[in-house]
Parts: sequence; C-alpha cells; structure tokens
Amino acid sequence: MDPSLPENQELIQFITQEKERAMVNEVVAKLTSSCWDKCITDKPGSKFSSSETSCLSNCAARYMDMSMLIMKRFQSQ
Repeated sequence: MDPSLPENQELIQFITQEKERAMVNEVVAKLTSSCWDKCITDKPGSKFSSSETSCLSNCAARYMDMSMLIMKRFQSQ
C-alpha cells in the first residue's frame, strides 16, 4: 500500500477517524456507566430525585468537559 496515493490517503484518514470515534464512544460508555452507578443508588422510580438530578447534571457537565478536551486533543494531532 503506497500511502502517497490519494485513495490510500483517504483510507488512512477514514481508519484514523474510525479509531478516534471508537475511542470517544468507549469514553462515553464508561462515563455513562460511571455517572449512573455514582448517582442512581436506589432502584429508579418514575422520576429522579433532586439529588439524583443534580448529580447526573454535574456528572454530565464533567463529561462534556472531558469530551471537549478529547476533541481538542484530536484536532491538534
């Protein structure tokens, strides 16, 4: 495979993007699981309690911060 050929460059770029997407998805899954385990300590009812809502909101905000950090890191590469 000659990496200088345009079609190979496209393939390499596609594979790189898919690897990045898979890594981000893995982080999302871990954070989602972590937030649920951290914030939902009892059997969930029809509505979240105010403390659960607050916890999930804060956890989601940290998730967004982490997502932005990851995106910036990938963009700088």
